[in-house]
Amino acid sequence: MTQIVNADLSNPRHAAAIVELLNEYAMDAMGGGQELADFVKANLITALGKRSDVHVVLAFADDEPAGLAICIEGFSTFACQPLLNIHDLAVAGKFRGRGISRLLIQQVERVALGLGCCKITLEVLSGNQPARALYQSTGFAGYELNPAMGQALLLQKKL
Repeated sequence: MTQIVNADLSNPRHAAAIVELLNEYAMDAMGGGQELADFVKANLITALGKRSDVHVVLAFADDEPAGLAICIEGFSTFACQPLLNIHDLAVAGKFRGRGISRLLIQQVERVALGLGCCKITLEVLSGNQPARALYQSTGFAGYELNPAMGQALLLQKKL
């Protein structure tokens, strides 16, 4: 049986599941292929708990941590409304293929609607075909304002 819940960061079971699942994701090729730093493992839950704009959805399958979506609120200036960004979405390897990612996305949509968000955003690696197919099948599409100008690109500058 699969259970989808909005995480309670003060719940030790939820906190441990978040760190465990995020670490497994980080070690996957799609997550960079490296274990989370000890500092991150020790401080992530406290840091997330200090932010009122973070929402975490967890999946448990057969009473084990199976997946998570870590979302952060943003704001659309063009719509003058909040948005919700899925910053991390991952399903543990042994639970893939069970539709858990779709259930996570459905719950993220409920959270976003409850916050009055105008849209949900996310980023995905171009080589992550399974994730791209999932996102497209659940209604996500490339972002563009004017088709003649092309789709938006995600860029970063590390500090």
